[in-house]
Amino acid sequence: MARRAWRIVLPGVLGGVLSAAKLALAWLPNVELVSLLLLVYGAALGRRALLAAWSFCLVELVLWGPGLWWLAYLYLWSIPAVLGWLLRDMESPWGWGAVCGLFGLSFGALCAPAWLLAGGWEAALGGWLAGLPFDLVHGAGNFVLALALFRPLRTALERLEARRRGSGGAG
Repeated sequence: MARRAWRIVLPGVLGGVLSAAKLALAWLPNVELVSLLLLVYGAALGRRALLAAWSFCLVELVLWGPGLWWLAYLYLWSIPAVLGWLLRDMESPWGWGAVCGLFGLSFGALCAPAWLLAGGWEAALGGWLAGLPFDLVHGAGNFVLALALFRPLRTALERLEARRRGSGGAG
């Protein structure tokens, strides 16, 4: 029973951590920990990271209300979770920094499909181009944060998960 409870509770807790991390750094434009944490979740927890991403999106919906941005968030925040899962065998901090940095750099381009649906090519291209300076900051911040924090965060999460498994799921 404890194992099932852990599987149900963990995505919500991790989604809450994502929301708290986002709010804590909201005063810094486009510097965030959500991308990094989702990569860590994906690398350490596999596909369960998607549930954490979607619970984060649900919290964002509750906090900020519905909008086109939220539909984009559903697929956008799934990307680092899946990348972490697919690249879980990568050991290089530079590699994780590059993945996280490229995700931040491409964030506006990844939003473009939602803008395309809402306003056509002009909205998609205009929104992407207008956001490029922010994407540059986003990519640089993601790179530095992942370079410094990916390995210790992954190690901590993997130890927590191993401790839980070692205690028969009660952890």
